[in-house]
Amino acid sequence: MLPFAAVFLDFNLPNATTWFYFSLMMAVGLFFKFNRFFSIRNWDVLSLYLLVPGFLFLQEAERLQRNAGNPDTTHNLQLYGYIWLMAGSVCFLTRCLLDLTLVRRPALWPNLNLPGLAWFSGAMFICMVPVAIRMPPELQMPGGNTTAGMKILSEGSSQTVEGVQSLTGNEARNAALTRFWVERLLALACHLAVGTALVLIGAMHFQSTTSGMAAATLYLLLPYTAYEVGQAHHVVPTALLLWALYCYRRPGLSGILLGVAAGTFFFPALTLPIWVNFYRNRGARRFLCFFLISAGLSLGLTGLVLWWDGQFARSMQLLIKMPEWQSWKMTGQSNSIWSGIHGAYRLPVFVLYLAFVILTGFWPAPKNLAHLISLSAAVLIGIQFWYADQGGVYVLWYLPLLVLMIFRPNLSDRFPPPPKPLPNWPFRLLRRLYKGIMRQIEPPAPATKV
Repeated sequence: MLPFAAVFLDFNLPNATTWFYFSLMMAVGLFFKFNRFFSIRNWDVLSLYLLVPGFLFLQEAERLQRNAGNPDTTHNLQLYGYIWLMAGSVCFLTRCLLDLTLVRRPALWPNLNLPGLAWFSGAMFICMVPVAIRMPPELQMPGGNTTAGMKILSEGSSQTVEGVQSLTGNEARNAALTRFWVERLLALACHLAVGTALVLIGAMHFQSTTSGMAAATLYLLLPYTAYEVGQAHHVVPTALLLWALYCYRRPGLSGILLGVAAGTFFFPALTLPIWVNFYRNRGARRFLCFFLISAGLSLGLTGLVLWWDGQFARSMQLLIKMPEWQSWKMTGQSNSIWSGIHGAYRLPVFVLYLAFVILTGFWPAPKNLAHLISLSAAVLIGIQFWYADQGGVYVLWYLPLLVLMIFRPNLSDRFPPPPKPLPNWPFRLLRRLYKGIMRQIEPPAPATKV
């Protein structure tokens, strides 16, 4: 039976270029509106593939670097790739800002019905499992630096798996292999969480399950998801941010999810001005309180684990010395468009980006759900321009938000609900307790009038 089984199990993954072409053809067939050729939906579907040539340049440079190729050719390919990614990010940022002016959104349904989209998205996710497990070398991308919280999560999960294996009598022979499985399974779980959140946002907030399923299908179909399917630190903050969007009618729960994302990965904290202005007079204090508590607990837990392992001082020194996030320092020979460029050229970009982040806390006002989606995507895209650790590669940070922006209907009436008044029974109880205490403290009145 083994020879016959090998016939059906000899499944070979396509290379990056082949998947780019097949993905583009399938996306056009599923979502392109041929009867409205010049609609903005068609432009959005095609523009999502703008960054793929940049990824192909970087993958070819990575392959030449592994095979000890010509250093000049490798450097030129990396430079072309990062320039292409920056140019595509400018287009995405422009589209996000343009979305603030789009009010009328016609209902453009995909070319496949809801059951077909559900089957297609499920099949795409199942196909992602062998991609994550059997990632060929020509598809692997450098993932950039991860955070201390992500390292703790990965190493802690790996130690748990190794402990279970030792209890069952199967010693872990290779810690790197265990860590590989934990990271890939975590990444797949987060991709599933992203797809589920897209479907639920479409069903609950867009009032269209078909739009949510179309968004999940397009997210799984885009090449970036396959190229970075094993990069857990790219997709974990996105999953938390999407679920915070889904729970936007509950400010406390959204604050907890965004606080965990910000305390673990830092960069989601840059969307805080947007959220606070979104909840203005509608639960902003509750959201901010839960955000600060969850972010503080996340940072405190990370610092406690690092201190317990004796790595707190070393991690803080590395964080302080990292020039990738400090725009006033030269980046050296890091993989970025800013490689070897003096910080004086990167600092104005960072100042301009910081001014934009501050502006999002005031404009536009009031914000609805459409503004929240487009401005959050714009803020995360803007990080790519000044962050010197492979800037432009972190597409999965904002890709689901772009997909939601494409399929969203008119959301001008989607505002947070007015905050519910706090129950008054605790105040009545405190008032009675206060009166009882004062009754015991006050001296008794004299029996006769003097």
